[in-house]
Amino acid sequence: MKNISRRDFLKGALAGSAAVALSSVTGISAFAEETKALYTPGTYSATAKGIASDVKVTMTFSETAITDVVIDAAGETPDLGGAAAPKLAQAILDAQGVEVDAVSGATVTSDAVKKAVADCISQASGKAVVVQEAAPAAKADWLGEAPEIAEADIKEELETEVLVVGCGTGGWIATMTAAEEGAKVLVLEKREAPTGIREDIGAINSKLQLASFAQYPEFKIDKIEALQEIVRYAGGYVDSDLIKVWIDNSGELVDWLTNLMESTGDWYMSLEGGVGDLDHPERDKAFASGHSPHKTKQGQEKNVSTSSTFMDFCDATGNVDWRFQTALVKLEQDENGKVTGVIAKDEANDCYVRVKVSKGVIMATGGYATNTDMMLALQPQTMKMKANVPIGSTADGSGIKAMLWAGAELDPTHASMMFNRCSVLPDETAGYKTNGKWYWFGEQPFLKVNLNGQRFCNESGPYEFMLHSMYMQPNHTYVDIFDANNKQYCEQFDEVGCCRLFKFPNGAESNMPYDYVWGQMTEGDNSHLALGYLQKADTIEELAEKLNIPADELAKTVARYNVLCAKGVDEDYGKSAHRMTPVDTAPFYGIRTCAWHLTTLNGCRINTDMQVIREDGTPIEGLYATGDCSGGFFSQTYPNLFTGLACGRTMTFGRRAAKIVAKKK
Repeated sequence: MKNISRRDFLKGALAGSAAVALSSVTGISAFAEETKALYTPGTYSATAKGIASDVKVTMTFSETAITDVVIDAAGETPDLGGAAAPKLAQAILDAQGVEVDAVSGATVTSDAVKKAVADCISQASGKAVVVQEAAPAAKADWLGEAPEIAEADIKEELETEVLVVGCGTGGWIATMTAAEEGAKVLVLEKREAPTGIREDIGAINSKLQLASFAQYPEFKIDKIEALQEIVRYAGGYVDSDLIKVWIDNSGELVDWLTNLMESTGDWYMSLEGGVGDLDHPERDKAFASGHSPHKTKQGQEKNVSTSSTFMDFCDATGNVDWRFQTALVKLEQDENGKVTGVIAKDEANDCYVRVKVSKGVIMATGGYATNTDMMLALQPQTMKMKANVPIGSTADGSGIKAMLWAGAELDPTHASMMFNRCSVLPDETAGYKTNGKWYWFGEQPFLKVNLNGQRFCNESGPYEFMLHSMYMQPNHTYVDIFDANNKQYCEQFDEVGCCRLFKFPNGAESNMPYDYVWGQMTEGDNSHLALGYLQKADTIEELAEKLNIPADELAKTVARYNVLCAKGVDEDYGKSAHRMTPVDTAPFYGIRTCAWHLTTLNGCRINTDMQVIREDGTPIEGLYATGDCSGGFFSQTYPNLFTGLACGRTMTFGRRAAKIVAKKK
């Protein structure tokens, strides 16, 4: 079966009298009948910018047909753009033109391929071929109907007690827990191998935290305060009882995981102990909730990964079977609506598989970050704030859609995890069609100005507050401005969580040290500086010109900011004194910044037993969910000052779901 469907919309557009339109309506054969010779025979090549690299297309033509298509997408994300290349090549050959759909999850690479194909056709035909973009899907179009699979097409039938769909942060924990509880587990994973876990794990009252209180009493977290803060971030669009499940059970999850990993001798767990400068409290409170596993010397020598450690654990139980390159197609239900199993597609063998389940299905399929239609329908503002980088979720919403077809209720509002860690070139602005560069330094609370050179908010606080303020500015893009003293200032900022660039107050290592991050930005041919993302200048006016923003306005903004820094009081937006760092020492630096979209966080509603629920609140028997495909926990803004909250929620809920399902008779 073909993995790429066709739509009846125009893909080519006339460009004056010298253009040729190729569409699924007119078709290439109709044109050939009129002209006989459509192409100059030969082989032609073209490139276009993908999400992580230039994509090269090489096409061979006879007088009237495309006879071969070769796509080199080796530099793209292997499981997405790289995997899409052969599918697109065959689809283009079948369609004899550019009238093919993008491969799900690889929209940016698909668009690059189509641009390069149009270029090759233009060369071969001597006429300009322009790829006309398809109109965005209407709001309801992204869901569609559950596919009908003929019984004759189902070539294999499997049985298991517990089925885990998706093996990432939540799927791993659910799988290990269910296996540990003695249940027989089958894991379906659409990729060729499972992914690792997110390694900032949020929890309250782990043993590591409890042991720290004598020396660091500020690390204590009041459970009711935590509940109220998470609800506040969401504007109330959450299930408070679900949040309490994380609050009450996350410590046990981290303790279990710590024991599991440290027992190998390859890992140790640390508490990311920091809550910011207590002498200069921020507008938004930080919580010392993050935990991260680190490799011991033995683990480094063995080159272990979380996946290898977890796989060893699963193998030791003898209770886990795996099916990779096998993608969920739909859930199956009995006459009472109970989920009895799934139909999946074995991509390697191009056939369908039925899985019958006796205890329950645990969905851990992730969100919908790579599904352009879903994103445009559900999160259009996110699409305007982000630029594409090759690091992020690979989830395409297929799990959410399958649950909705089975009767689940979708969260009423959107949620995403975004970071101001994406840069674009000085002539570019934010938007999902722009390809940017990952920019870890972006969350440091330096002076930030809009494209008119004007400061516009308190630069310190939750990442998304900065990005939402950015959305209200021209072209949804801003510019980071800092000077030669930035290393000193980064340490002075006393950041928390994953953006901290120095050791935490309790000695825990940061995710990335300053020197490494600065080296990425300024050293080597692939650095931000060498590629033109980061601009460097001896004067503010020169810097403004390089960044394509008004020099006089930036000079006035910097002068005003420096006055406020000298006062130690932000009279304009209220940033804390220890983060009011002047821009007064050359060389000066600037970089255009927008959103790095890591993942979506709204999904199908669940109850406190992790059962997927309908609109009336009743559970869909046999169906459970955790992680980004589940809902009820986040809305509007991700509370990143609870370090590791999303990962901790996903793991805690995956463990709870597995314990409940494994105990079923």
